[in-house]
Amino acid sequence: MDRIRSAFSNVIKSERYSRFTLQPAEDGERQFEVKLDDATEPEGRANGSPSQVPGSPSFRPAPLQQNNRKICYLVLGVLLVFVTGFLVGFISHRKHQDEPVNCSTDLEKDEKVESSPTASPAVAPAAPDQMDWKDVTQLLEQKLTSQAFEKTLRDFDLPRRLAGSGEDMSQANRIFEEFKKLEMQPWTDIHHVQLQTPDSERPNRVLFGSDVFKPEGYLAYSAPGKVEGKLVYGNYGRQEDLDVLQKKNVELKGSVLLLRAGKISFAEQVDNAATKGAAAVLIYPDNEEYKFVANTPLYGHVHLGSGDPYTPGFPSFNHTQFPPTPSSGLPKIPAQTITANMATALLKKIGGPEADASSGFKGGFSQLTYSLGGSENVTVEVNNVLVNREIHNVFGVIKGFTDPDRYVVLGANRDAWDRGYAKATVGTSVLMELARAVQKMVEKDGFKPRRSLVFASWSAGEYGNVGATEWLEGYMSSIDKNVLTYISLDGVVMGRGSFVASASPLLYSLLERTMKGVKSPVSSQTVYEMMGRSNWEANVLRPMSMDDPAYPFLAFSGIPSVSFHFITPNTEAYTYYGTNMDNMDHLNYATSHHTSEITALAAQFAGKMALRLIHDHLLGLDVNRYSPVLLKAAGQVYKRIGQLSRSGELKEVSPIWLGRARGAFQRGIDSINKDIGNTELTDKEAFRLLNDRIMRVEHALLSPYVTPTETPFRHILFGRGSHTLASITQTTDMEQLRTQLALATWSLQGCANVMVGNIWDIDDDI
Repeated sequence: MDRIRSAFSNVIKSERYSRFTLQPAEDGERQFEVKLDDATEPEGRANGSPSQVPGSPSFRPAPLQQNNRKICYLVLGVLLVFVTGFLVGFISHRKHQDEPVNCSTDLEKDEKVESSPTASPAVAPAAPDQMDWKDVTQLLEQKLTSQAFEKTLRDFDLPRRLAGSGEDMSQANRIFEEFKKLEMQPWTDIHHVQLQTPDSERPNRVLFGSDVFKPEGYLAYSAPGKVEGKLVYGNYGRQEDLDVLQKKNVELKGSVLLLRAGKISFAEQVDNAATKGAAAVLIYPDNEEYKFVANTPLYGHVHLGSGDPYTPGFPSFNHTQFPPTPSSGLPKIPAQTITANMATALLKKIGGPEADASSGFKGGFSQLTYSLGGSENVTVEVNNVLVNREIHNVFGVIKGFTDPDRYVVLGANRDAWDRGYAKATVGTSVLMELARAVQKMVEKDGFKPRRSLVFASWSAGEYGNVGATEWLEGYMSSIDKNVLTYISLDGVVMGRGSFVASASPLLYSLLERTMKGVKSPVSSQTVYEMMGRSNWEANVLRPMSMDDPAYPFLAFSGIPSVSFHFITPNTEAYTYYGTNMDNMDHLNYATSHHTSEITALAAQFAGKMALRLIHDHLLGLDVNRYSPVLLKAAGQVYKRIGQLSRSGELKEVSPIWLGRARGAFQRGIDSINKDIGNTELTDKEAFRLLNDRIMRVEHALLSPYVTPTETPFRHILFGRGSHTLASITQTTDMEQLRTQLALATWSLQGCANVMVGNIWDIDDDI
């Protein structure tokens, strides 16, 4: 048979056959094809007619060259075809029958395990040779085991890991080498940043009567200086807490506010105090939230922003020639942490009126009355100094097979004030185990992700997500066009028994689907069932704070972002963050000695979210979930403007234009849903265009009317500044309100236009 085939091939060398499939070809898709040196044909060609078997390829000869010699050869070739055609066709037909064909789709597979009314409108079918989603998740679970994490957690547990230190650099090099072994083409992103540390020769001090305290902990980016003022107890330092003090006629101007840590960030506490005219702030861990040794030092930062505060909006590259411009988020008053023991000594002698029982001012020190103060002087001396440190961000990539220029970023900060076990060790361990698992799935198990997966190890996270923000600032012109989602791995394990998350609304549906596919750490249920099924959003979702490592990605760069945490029920945070007690023993206690098991579940959760985004045809970003969020925000603006109009404070201003912009936004969502429904799901180019429209939604919600240097968090819903919809409901300046309303309206309309896609389809009803 080989000799016959060879002879036939030689006879008709100049003849070529073209082929086409009934479905568009896809990277890696299984196709039936005939090689130029094969005469294999489906059954049915023995009589010279094309096969009509559904799904089989059809063949047609290209026009023959008008050559007499070739015509003679053709006569001989026809005879040979009739001799061999039946045999070859029979063999080919048997081969096609034996080969299994996978006709199931991602949607059909998902419907077997979940049915979410808020899921994306459509899920595209997998290519015939693309790995089943069920197989993908099984492979991931097999590789991310508690046994693997027991070793990795030990390997990455360091006694110290301050940003820019030798230990930090050594860890960066180790991660780089690991990515190199995994053939992940690693690279580094180097920045020279300004960090603040205590002065070893002039310690920070607090003087109260005859007591002189020299706290070991400190707050980075505090204003240096020495001030004296009346000591006032202000609970958590929230706006409502300070209002209570003013109603009690406690003078805040020039005072030193004593605040307990919690509820809001250190930076927000100091900013609120400065706004009320306070001269300095002292922050301590109260026994009600922080049940640890009373002389434990507390660390943190007070920059009301992220990144290097001395190059706001710009990257801190060594060659950067921008003049040093302090961030507007830097406090102008000294701030210092003190221990619980020091705070007890101050509260015993603070004097002044006693806090009402209903005010919520009373903490966990049962022997104290928690008086409000305002009568005794205290002196605060902060001598912190700025130091220049070189920090390295380390990256590795697993490239996609179809759209390698679209990628999901998984990131973890590796620095900490001290040991940082829950803060840094766990996150770094999850990052590395996920990299190993996915790399093995691609190299050995045949997994072919459509899009790329980038693994990032950041430095200087404790100073306000400095490493990650500097990377965003350095490449902001291109990152938002390529990054699908950022998934933070920081603090993914804080306890056992509950689960919380903060995310862009675009990721709510993906969060829900992933919760249904990950086991609960305390029972045979799923995380979704553990958190209440139909009431999961109220039980799980939390607003994303400025200290959240995912926040700059969402509010600064307009990238859909998520952070999540397995946590102890009825707690808001991990008690030992920012202390030297963040170690293995305390996390084991919080997880009932199931740290490695819960870490494996957290890794599976992050991995399944990431792999879903790089596996499916249609991105798992659900634009429908923005509708109720925007409706609520716009409703609050309507209510505020109505109140001001009825009182006569605001005239000739109507929120109708904002309402029309919101309507255009909804029509943009409907346009995307309609195009998804009308698009052939195997059309690769059409799906790329649809995915790009979905990707642009988050970035289009960044206000184009403010600058990153002055207002870095430009998101009109989740940012900070006068451009946000929330600010319209709070401003008392009517002229400013007019401007804010106009700019917010056109920001929203711009996002609606982006969703439509083609400029000729834009709704100009506004």
